[in-house]
Amino acid sequence: MKAQHRFVAGLLAVAMTGACVAQPSADEAMVRDLEARSWVAWQNHDAAFFERFLSDDHVEIHGYGVAGKAAVVEGVRGPYCEVQSYSLGPLRVTAVSADSMLVTYRAEQDTTCGTARVPSPVWASSVYARRAGRWVNVLYQHTPATPG
Repeated sequence: MKAQHRFVAGLLAVAMTGACVAQPSADEAMVRDLEARSWVAWQNHDAAFFERFLSDDHVEIHGYGVAGKAAVVEGVRGPYCEVQSYSLGPLRVTAVSADSMLVTYRAEQDTTCGTARVPSPVWASSVYARRAGRWVNVLYQHTPATPG
């Protein structure tokens, strides 16, 4: 076998065994965990979690408009919204820079706020920034998924 063919065959063998699959970094794992925990906190009305989790300049964008940290925390704290259940699709984490990450995923939830049902399913995105040595959420946005 020619050297070039052995090299290609070796690369294929490594790829097929999964040895080339990159493991998530500790930062990616942390951000993934924070995103998942935010949904638990949302369901449990855990405003204290959101006080720590959201940056002071946090922005949230949804069908009702744009909200800041204070409005989000009060919304989580209050009894207005009830989350019966939710499920998250695979979370894709993309490092934007050494101190920022983007999380994208599909989410479904059975949630009502007052008499209105929260759109479900949605495509969600969260942006995280490392500030003062810890990861905080600076942006959350979701868009209703198109049927089909």
